[in-house]
Amino acid sequence: MSKLPYKSIPAMLRNSAAQHAQRPAISYKKSGKIITLNYAEFYQRVLMAARGLRRAGMSPGDRVAIFSENRAGWAISDLGIQTALGITVPIYATNTGEQAAYVINHSGARIVFVSTRQQYEKLISIKDQIPDVELVVSFERFLGLRDLPVYSLYQLSEVSYPLTDKEQQEIEGWIDQIEPQDLITVIYTSGTTGQPKGVMLSQANMVFNATAGMEKLEGLDPSEVFLSFLPLSHVLERTAGYHAAILCGCHIAFAESADKVVENILDFRPSVMVSVPRLFEKIYSRIYENVHQSSALKRKLFHRAVRRGREYMMDRYIEPRPISLVRKLEYKLFDRLVFSKIRARFGGRLRYFISGGAPLDKTINEFMWTIGIPTFEGYGLTETSPALTMNAPWKVRFGSVGTLLEETEAKLADDGELLVKGPQVMSGYYNDQQATDEAFEDGWFKTGDIATIDEDGYIFIVDRKKEIIVTAGGKNIAPQAIENELRLDKYISQAFVYGDRKPCLVALLTPNIDRLLEFAKSEKISYLDTNELVNSSRTQELYAERIAEVNKHLPPYETIKNFVLLPQEFSIEGGELTPTMKMKRKVIYEKYRDKIEALYHNQSVTGPTLNGGKS
Repeated sequence: MSKLPYKSIPAMLRNSAAQHAQRPAISYKKSGKIITLNYAEFYQRVLMAARGLRRAGMSPGDRVAIFSENRAGWAISDLGIQTALGITVPIYATNTGEQAAYVINHSGARIVFVSTRQQYEKLISIKDQIPDVELVVSFERFLGLRDLPVYSLYQLSEVSYPLTDKEQQEIEGWIDQIEPQDLITVIYTSGTTGQPKGVMLSQANMVFNATAGMEKLEGLDPSEVFLSFLPLSHVLERTAGYHAAILCGCHIAFAESADKVVENILDFRPSVMVSVPRLFEKIYSRIYENVHQSSALKRKLFHRAVRRGREYMMDRYIEPRPISLVRKLEYKLFDRLVFSKIRARFGGRLRYFISGGAPLDKTINEFMWTIGIPTFEGYGLTETSPALTMNAPWKVRFGSVGTLLEETEAKLADDGELLVKGPQVMSGYYNDQQATDEAFEDGWFKTGDIATIDEDGYIFIVDRKKEIIVTAGGKNIAPQAIENELRLDKYISQAFVYGDRKPCLVALLTPNIDRLLEFAKSEKISYLDTNELVNSSRTQELYAERIAEVNKHLPPYETIKNFVLLPQEFSIEGGELTPTMKMKRKVIYEKYRDKIEALYHNQSVTGPTLNGGKS
């Protein structure tokens, strides 16, 4: 891509508004009804937001924060900020007031958009810590306090007063002033270690990534419907599920919340979705749970369909070879009897998923392809806006994150760390030259991930460099692969593997509570609460047996020798997960240090009598 198709994202939107004026642009549910704006209307709302920001005192180059869940107002505000020549600073909706204050102050934001009264009240709680904030704009209407007034986006945009020809000409003149090297956003990393750093991304970074990503997927038709449910403060959703959709003139439907994704899938019947692996893990687990509860005949049919369907899928898409008419008819039969019914739960027209944000288990990926919903795994970081690689139609290699996007280079350092160059790589960290210098080596960005590259250019991510476990015996072990194996078990929801400088590996597990309750009922286990249930001797025996099964497929030095079963899942609220659902390993270790260290003081053995630790 020697030349970008657009200088900026607002220029991209202007083009789509001209080409697809009457096509649906965005939809959302309000009071139980679906509201849709076409591209002409969407574009006008963005221009009005830009007009309002300038009238409110925003200057070119100002940083403007958005403290909100994923919703239509987020997109309108973000594009309005850019159009007014500002820089968007996202704040994760799950952040506390203290965390929001850090981002607001470090970025120097004077205007903050919020979604609801709940987010506004977080600002009230830290009002004295954000003295430079002059204006709060909400996507919902409510009364604010006199010393921190709040206006609605509707009021700011003066929607009741359509743009005059002169105003539109002036605002579109601002769009013409945006250059590719101008900052589009400062995104503060999740902060798995230390304080978040502000990643500076340019218009060129984002335009390139959206364009190159869509080219990798062989483009999209304007008739496609994206269901957007990941946080737009996450660069994956912003680029792959928002900028890419605008680029192609597609329809973006905003889910009401992560909890209502299943319901909204049936409301909007999407054809494309962007997700993180956690959703696929839940889909996989839920399908197998339902099968487990069905009749013996249906279970037999399902397992045969999956087995034969996987073979057919591999022969057709992954390692293409001639397929006999009998096998084609067999697959059609299984598709009608089994797979089509699964796809119907996704609205019936979902063509594919895009997966990123964390490693997707190979078994789950193969399963998604088998049921007729191809899932294309990619890889990248906030610092690379985000995509560096992607699997593509007819060029999928399970277990890999695909091949490089065009104009992107990669190599491995001596220790196996993946180093990259490309038009999508950030310019640096905001107001942090030291961190910027540390992130690059001779012009190559250091991803922090250990990887391998095969002879065909497919990249395989092993683990985070800082998360590699070095045992007391000197073995280097990547915990994520083992954790993924554990999470595939029907009784395990989450897994944290530990063993750095220790003689063996141990694990913290959280239960698939539905399956565990079902087990407790069948075993007639008596308990008062979840804590008592996980600590019962029969439950401990069950999980020892499940781990022993996983251990059979691992080399001796990677086997789990001991474990603790926790009564509750790791969560953002509990501090164990980042807003992008990554485990904060240091936090988890410190929080459960006593339980983990106690495992090493117990006599550990392998096999079904594996020791469990009380929670």
